[in-house]
Amino acid sequence: MLETIPVRADEQLPLEAVAAFLRSAGLPSDGLEVEQFPAGHSNLTYLIRSGDWEAVLRRPPLGPVAPRAHDMVREYRILDRLHPAFPLAPRPYVVCEDASVIGAPFYVMERRHGSVLDRDLPDGWPASGELHRAICERLVEVLVELHAVDWQAAGLGEIGHPDGYMQRQVTGWIERLARVRTPQIPEYESLAKWLVDSLPESPPATIVHNDYKLNNVLLSLHNHGTITAVLDWEMTTVGDPLSDIASLLVYWTEPGDEALLGGLKSVTSEPGFMARRQVRDLYARLSGRDLSGLDWYVAFAYFKVAVICQQIFYRWKVGQTRDERFSLHQEVACNLIAKAASVAGL
Repeated sequence: MLETIPVRADEQLPLEAVAAFLRSAGLPSDGLEVEQFPAGHSNLTYLIRSGDWEAVLRRPPLGPVAPRAHDMVREYRILDRLHPAFPLAPRPYVVCEDASVIGAPFYVMERRHGSVLDRDLPDGWPASGELHRAICERLVEVLVELHAVDWQAAGLGEIGHPDGYMQRQVTGWIERLARVRTPQIPEYESLAKWLVDSLPESPPATIVHNDYKLNNVLLSLHNHGTITAVLDWEMTTVGDPLSDIASLLVYWTEPGDEALLGGLKSVTSEPGFMARRQVRDLYARLSGRDLSGLDWYVAFAYFKVAVICQQIFYRWKVGQTRDERFSLHQEVACNLIAKAASVAGL
């Protein structure tokens, strides 16, 4: 279940400044209250409330961030254009580009209600094979629907450059790891070389969520097989749709994966959820896309998650955050790099 916590001591919001900004935008602000969504390891997400009105505020993480990363203005503009064509993307209300208001740009969007399935099934969850299969099917259907959006008609042509997309992705993620590498990270040059040398030819471009997975959707509180929202659009672009299905498969753990991958876990290992192969086959059938070369994308997806984990660990290591959860991410990064090399046959 999606729950909030009191705002962490080092991640407080200046409520008076936020309320003043909301007033200037014509949004409710009297008696403003704030709580924090505890999940996630990147942008900070808050529930703000004024009377019966609720909204979600998103801002970048604390400390220095990589160039062009955690771009709240870009994320707002994506949602503003995507929401009419893909209503599962929450409606954004307003963006603040003035970093002096709270210390960084931020935006405010509508709150969608729903359950989040993450590492473990929530207490009281009505587990059944039929329900779990329905969730799997709907999750894949929604990804196919997203990839079918006419991104040019939606005005999203400026958010990405499809030509050379995967080549830039590979080069960029290899460079990211180099910037946050620590002595404990194993040699990865052979994997990096394989990713560059084996680069596939991409199918026609689509909108790419770039972090599509089960715990980035909300499931209806009343009908758990229904998705009420797709969240976390910060990395969305126009590019290769096969990167999205590969990302979904990487986070789609099966029984035994937790020990192998050092902590990567999802409720998808519970009884009734599809196996990765079934998810892959369903996407192929519904989308009509050829997935014969998907292993390259899966290896790259494991590598990307490894880099993300290492970036999170590095922020903790250099003192940019005191969240102790992040101290464990380097071990996961090492295991994921090994898994990527295994998928690549190295």
